[in-house]
Amino acid sequence: MKLSLFWRTFIWLALLIFFSSVAWLQMFKTQEYEPRILRNAHQIATVVNLTKTALKNSDEIARLSLIEMLADEEDVRIQLREPTDRIVAFTDSGMDKRLVDEMVKRLGPGTLIASSVNEEDGLWIGFPIERDSYWLQMDPSRLKPLGGSAWIIWLSFTTALSLGGAAFLAGLINRPLKRLSYAASRVREGHFHGDPLDERAATSEIREVNIGFNRMAERLAKIEAERALMLAGISHDLRTPLARLRLETELSVNDAQTRDLMVADIEQLDDIIDKFLDYARPEPTDLGPVLLSGVISRCITPWRHNPRLQITVDVGEDLQVQAEPVELGRVLSNLLENARRYGQSPADGITRVEIVARVHEGWVLLRVRDQGPGVSEESLKNLTQPFFRGDAARTAATGSGLGLAIVERSVQRMGGTFSVFNSSAGGLMALMKFRQAESD
Repeated sequence: MKLSLFWRTFIWLALLIFFSSVAWLQMFKTQEYEPRILRNAHQIATVVNLTKTALKNSDEIARLSLIEMLADEEDVRIQLREPTDRIVAFTDSGMDKRLVDEMVKRLGPGTLIASSVNEEDGLWIGFPIERDSYWLQMDPSRLKPLGGSAWIIWLSFTTALSLGGAAFLAGLINRPLKRLSYAASRVREGHFHGDPLDERAATSEIREVNIGFNRMAERLAKIEAERALMLAGISHDLRTPLARLRLETELSVNDAQTRDLMVADIEQLDDIIDKFLDYARPEPTDLGPVLLSGVISRCITPWRHNPRLQITVDVGEDLQVQAEPVELGRVLSNLLENARRYGQSPADGITRVEIVARVHEGWVLLRVRDQGPGVSEESLKNLTQPFFRGDAARTAATGSGLGLAIVERSVQRMGGTFSVFNSSAGGLMALMKFRQAESD
């Protein structure tokens, strides 16, 4: 069973409390129950011995008066023992056997102890007086240990209190770990500037871990900022010589075909720089309601008159998502460009793209699917890795290898999820989840 750390701690504490309680009850039984029962056995043996002595030293009339007095005032009945009496011996559990042995030891070897005589329950003690044998009947509760509803009430209260204490201790132990786990998940998703962990925690070990984690997050944030700044700076600086190179190419190269090829190479380099800038772009801070159909319409406008690219859209006109409009448009543009390059149908070479959006439990599921050859299962899990190239069938065009990495990064920055897989109907499918925004 995969249990959380809280439940593991709680269960172990509960088991520890349970077995400790069992050991405590056993010790209480040894130290209190047994001495008390043996003490009661001694008192009963004393009553029997005194009764035997009184009956032995009294005449017939006085003996009858004594028997009536004991029955009325002491709830002790004395009657003759007959050979035909139906006897049920006292139970032979470990504690009862100890009692019987103790009473026989004190009353003599001829003593008989029964729990029922002639189908009448009680504590029956048979003893001889001269040539006659008698039964002395007493209330058997004198030999019972302490009991009643009070024990059940106190045991239930103690158990509830112990389990409540175990839950409190488990929560107290696991609360810092839960906060650390949440903070680690935030850092894993690229959010380095969240709420820092408490550096003044009472526990020294937790305090040191929190301080170390906060410093690590600060250092990662600094490294990420420096990386983005450096990448943006390099990409920006490359554009100036590229612009000059394109101008010189158009002015100095006379051959039109050679000039067009050189310009295409320069444009490709410029596109790669755009990819670097997109990948290095910091996360957006302004998420709000975005009309999904409007963003899709703007993104597909440049491709409407391209006979080699056919796009079908099935999205509600008033469907809104929590996103940033420019970032969302960049995501869809990257997916359409990826489909245009690699999603041609094997039958006629035309790229057919389906864009479908559905609402499910407060989330908007946005699906973009082409009808190309797809990718192998080995390559599929690495498609969103920066600079990764898929199968040759999907890499006929050159590129930076950042397209799907940018898409995944952008979707995560907008609080969504992104996954890509081969469709059962053929082609590659990109599935995104965004929070649904309420319509005004």
